[in-house]
Amino acid sequence: MDADPRGAVRARVVVAGVVQGVGFRPFVHGLARRLGLSGHVGNDTKGVFIEVEGGEGAVDKFIEAVRGDPPPLAVVDRIHVESVPVVGDHDFVILDSDPSGDRQALVSPDMATCTDCLAELFDPADRRYRYPFVNCTNCGPRFTIVTDVPYDRPNTTMARFAMCEACRREYDDPADRRFHAQPVCCPACGPTLSFVGQRGDDALAAAVYALRTGQIVAVKGLGGYHLAALASDEDAVGALRSRKHREDKPFAVMAADVDAARTLVDIDDAEAALLQSPRRPVVLLRRRRVAPVAASVAPGNRWLGVMLPYTPLHHLLAQDLGQPFVLTSGNVSDEPIAYRDGDAFERLGGIADAFLTHDRPIHIRTDDSVTRTFAGRELLVRRSRGYAPKPIRLPHVLRRPVLACGAELKHTFCLAKGERAFVSHHIGDLENYETMRSFTEGVEHFSRLFDVVAEVVAHDLHPEYLSTKHAQSLTDIDLVGVQHHHAHIASCLADNGETGPVIGVAFDGLGYGVDSTIWGGELLVADLTDFERAGHLQTVPMPGGTAAIKEPWRMAAAWLDRAYDDWPPSGLAVIERNGDRWDQVVAVARSTANAPGTSSAGRLFDAVAAIAGVRDAVNYEGQAAIELEQASDPSVDDAYPVPVLPGPSLVISAVDLVRAVTDDARAGVDIGTIGARFHNGLADAVAESCALLRQETAIRTVALSGGVFQNQLLLEGVARRLSARDFRVLVHSQVPPNDGGISLGQAAVAAARDAL
Repeated sequence: MDADPRGAVRARVVVAGVVQGVGFRPFVHGLARRLGLSGHVGNDTKGVFIEVEGGEGAVDKFIEAVRGDPPPLAVVDRIHVESVPVVGDHDFVILDSDPSGDRQALVSPDMATCTDCLAELFDPADRRYRYPFVNCTNCGPRFTIVTDVPYDRPNTTMARFAMCEACRREYDDPADRRFHAQPVCCPACGPTLSFVGQRGDDALAAAVYALRTGQIVAVKGLGGYHLAALASDEDAVGALRSRKHREDKPFAVMAADVDAARTLVDIDDAEAALLQSPRRPVVLLRRRRVAPVAASVAPGNRWLGVMLPYTPLHHLLAQDLGQPFVLTSGNVSDEPIAYRDGDAFERLGGIADAFLTHDRPIHIRTDDSVTRTFAGRELLVRRSRGYAPKPIRLPHVLRRPVLACGAELKHTFCLAKGERAFVSHHIGDLENYETMRSFTEGVEHFSRLFDVVAEVVAHDLHPEYLSTKHAQSLTDIDLVGVQHHHAHIASCLADNGETGPVIGVAFDGLGYGVDSTIWGGELLVADLTDFERAGHLQTVPMPGGTAAIKEPWRMAAAWLDRAYDDWPPSGLAVIERNGDRWDQVVAVARSTANAPGTSSAGRLFDAVAAIAGVRDAVNYEGQAAIELEQASDPSVDDAYPVPVLPGPSLVISAVDLVRAVTDDARAGVDIGTIGARFHNGLADAVAESCALLRQETAIRTVALSGGVFQNQLLLEGVARRLSARDFRVLVHSQVPPNDGGISLGQAAVAAARDAL
C-alpha cells in the first residue's frame, strides 16, 4: 500500500459471505478502535464494505483478523483488498446500509440461543429474565423473519415492534453485542407469549401444566408450529399419533441438554458436537434399552431423533417440564408445517388441545433439520432450519443463473448464480396444492433475497412430477432435463466440490430412466455434464405400479417369480400371509399391464423385508427397508452370493440373493442373520461392480448417492469394501443423499452443460 508522508496507509476492504446480521460491523468497529485505526464500515447488497486508515502494520493486522477471526456466526467467503488514497479522517464510524445495486449479500440461517443470551434468560437480576425472545447478533431468528435485503429491521417481521429506549441504546451502541441485532427486543417492547387467555410467563406455566397433565400442545417456534407431548406419556403420544394420522413414523424428542439426552440415547463426541452446534438439528442416535420414552414415540425403532432447545422458549419449556418431550412438525400426515397463526388454528385444531403461541410473524416456514454421523462426519437426512439458506460453493462459475426445480419426494429447489448454489429449506413431498404453493412462494422469496433471475431451468425427466410441469410452464428460459440418478451423482460431486468423472452408485426408490423404465439401482460413469449407464440391478416387474411401494409383498412376489422355475416355493410365510391375492399379483407381474420394469434398490429391499418376515405393508416411505436394516445383526460377517454379470451393461444378479434369502427364511433362520447377510452380499456386489468398471475406465473414485445410502449398515459396508480395494469414496455432507439433494445436482448439471 502507498503510504502518505506521515506513514499512514488506507485500504478498501470488501467482504462477501454470511456477514450481515451476525455482528460483523460491530466486530469491525471494535477491532479498528483497538488498533487505533480510522475509517468506516457499512452494509450493502454485496456484503460488508470497509475503509480503514492508519499505520501499515496496524492495517495489516486488521485485515488478517477480518479474514481469520470473524464473529461466530459469520462465514467469510471472499475478501477483496485494494489500496486507496489516505484521507486523514480521525474516527471510525458505522455507516447506514446501502440498499442499491446487485444483491450479493447472504442471509444467515436461524441460529440457536448463544451462551450469553442463555445466561441472561436464567438470571433473575437481568431485565430479560425468562423472556422467551431474548437474542443478540450471535443468535436468534434470521432466515425465517427476513422479508428483503439488506438485513435491517424494516426488512424483517420485527418491523412492527418499536424498540423501547433501553433496547434502542443497545442497538445503537457499537460496543454492545446487540448493536444492530435486528430482532432485538425485551418484555417492554417485543413479542409476547400467549396461551388460552394467559400471557407472558403465566402462559408458559399454563402450557407446562397442560403437558404434564397429558395434553397435546401446539407450540409456535422459529419456522412454524410444532406439536408437543410428554415423551414418557403413552396415552398422550398415542393420541398425538392417532390425531396426526401418523401410524409408525418416529417422532423427534427434545431434551434439555446433553446429559438429559444421554438418558435416552448413546452419544459419542461427534454426535454431541452436532447436538450442541448452533444449528441444533435433530440427530439420529442409537436408543438406549431403558430409555424412558413411550413405545409410541418410535415404534420398533433402534434409533431415536433427539434435539436440544434452540430458542429461549424451548429452553424454558425444557427446564420447567424437567423431562424430555415429543416435538414434531405441526401438520397432518404429509402436509407442510403450519406457520401462519390462522392456518395453524384451523389445521391443528383437531390435533392440539391448546396453543402456545406468540405475535412475532414467521415469514417463511422452515422444518427442523435431521442429521446423523457417518465415519465421524455429518450425513444430512433433511437440510432445513439452521442450514438453509447458507449457499454451497459450486466447483465452477456459472455462465447464467439457474433454477433447479428438484424432484417430488423430500422436495427442495435450488437457485444458483456465480459460484453459489442456494439450496432451499425442506419443502416436503410435492404431491398437493399446499406443498406446491410452498415451492413457488419459496422460489419467489429466494429470487428476491439473492437477486437471481433464472435464465436456465433444470428439471427431472419424469413427465408427471409437479416440479417438472412447473418448469415446463415457465417462459423465456432454457429448459434442461436431468435424469434423476445423474442428478444424484452430480449432487454428490457438487457436495464435494468436484467435477468428475466418477463411478457413481445411485441407489434409491425410483427415478425415471431414459429407457422409460423405473431406475433405482444404478451404476453410472458420470461427470457433471453427462453420464453412461454402465450397470444396474437386475430389472423385475413392479406389480401394481405405485401400489407395490405401499405393499412390499408385491415386490416379493415379482422377485420370487423371477427367481424360481418350480413355482411356487413351498413353506414360505410371505405367500401364506398373502395367499388370497398372491396368484393375482403374480399374474400382473407377468403381464405388461400396470407392472413397469424397475431396477430399484429400494424395491429390492422391500422384497427381502417381506420374504424375511419384517413387514408386508408400510405406513411411510422406506419403512420396510429401515426396519430390515434395524433388525440386521451387525456382528454377522458372512454374505449371500450376488453374481455380477458381464455385458455391455453390468447386471447385479439379485435373483441369486433372493433365492438365498428365501432358503434361509424357509429354514427358520432369524431375521437378524438374514438381514446382515443380505446387506453384506449387496455391498460385495457393489464393490465388485466398481472394480470391474475401473478395469474398463481407469476411474478410481466412486460417488455414493440416493436415499438407500441413508442406510448406515449398507453405506458403511460399501465404503469399507471400496476403500479396501483402493478406491477413493465420495459421500454427502452438505446436502442429503436422498431426493432432498437432487436440486443441487440438477443445478450443477445445468450449469456444466451451459458452459459448453
